[in-house]
Amino acid sequence: MVDTRTHYSTIVIGGGQAGLATGYHLAQQGADFVILNAEARVGDEWRRRWDSLRLFTPARHSSLPGLPHPKPRAFLSKDEVANYLERYAQHFELPVRHGVTVTGVRASDSGFVVTTSAGMMTADSVVIASGATTEPAVPEFASALDADIRQLHSSEYRNPDSVLPGTVLVVGAGNSGVEIAIELAASHQTLLAGRPTAHIPDALFTVAGELYWNFIYRVLTIATPIGRKVAPQFHSRGAPLIRVSMKDAEQAGVQAIPRISGVSHGMPISAGSVTAHPTTIIWATGFRPGLTWIDGLPSDESGLPDAPRGVVTSMPGLYFVGMPFQFSLTSQLLGGVGRDAKYVTDQISRARDVTAP
Repeated sequence: MVDTRTHYSTIVIGGGQAGLATGYHLAQQGADFVILNAEARVGDEWRRRWDSLRLFTPARHSSLPGLPHPKPRAFLSKDEVANYLERYAQHFELPVRHGVTVTGVRASDSGFVVTTSAGMMTADSVVIASGATTEPAVPEFASALDADIRQLHSSEYRNPDSVLPGTVLVVGAGNSGVEIAIELAASHQTLLAGRPTAHIPDALFTVAGELYWNFIYRVLTIATPIGRKVAPQFHSRGAPLIRVSMKDAEQAGVQAIPRISGVSHGMPISAGSVTAHPTTIIWATGFRPGLTWIDGLPSDESGLPDAPRGVVTSMPGLYFVGMPFQFSLTSQLLGGVGRDAKYVTDQISRARDVTAP
């Protein structure tokens, strides 16, 4: 039966890994909650990603709490991740309402008012688990490019066959940009613009994979000096290159060029001069949090919510799960989000106990 109630103790916004992990821990507490999922099915946001996408970490480090993946050593494809998430929600019978888009959250005298496509809802507490990748980030100067150049964000890219013949310019040398450029180079002249992040050597995964995971999960956290030093760099430059490198791109035939700084006469400029006329530009330039629909939300210098460990102290009852480096470098990963979800749901439980009659 479809749950049509309009008030819950906790409303979780987002039906991806962050929302499901939060739901798992709320269910363990016996809490009254609902998960609002804008998608038609759990996992659909993964199903829309490019066809060849695979996770960088093996399944043993890519499982949510309570349900290890049956293929612990496999590097899951995006569809395998989607199916795992759907199975997870079904296995724990999590109360997910599909096709419900949230357009506003505001504090009220008795908690929060949540405006949705299914009508107004209220809650004592709200967990924003929609992640920081909801709004594609494209430079403002992109609108000045020649209309003949087809522009795609990396979230819209599917496979080389979906890209027009001719020169492709991939902007952004992070993991997504490098992987997409390597794949395209087999069938297109491909340029890759941007300053790459640091590369984690493949041998580190082959020989010391467990040690590496323990390092990024247990050491690179906001609770350690080295983690607090790394966190600002992570926000400004992004995650390190894993499983691919600029050398791999060069060997595949990708031509690396300096970052794109603007537009001249409709063409992109790199290092002060116009690049070769691209037929297609793929913006692998990341995302913005896209949280303007939360009334009065404080943000930090990176535009992320000012929410230490996911707790918005200036708005009691509002929480986040799945933000970049919320507690550690693994906070956005399937294998790391569960810890943050547990911390946040424990805070909700404590607040509930304090206010209970």
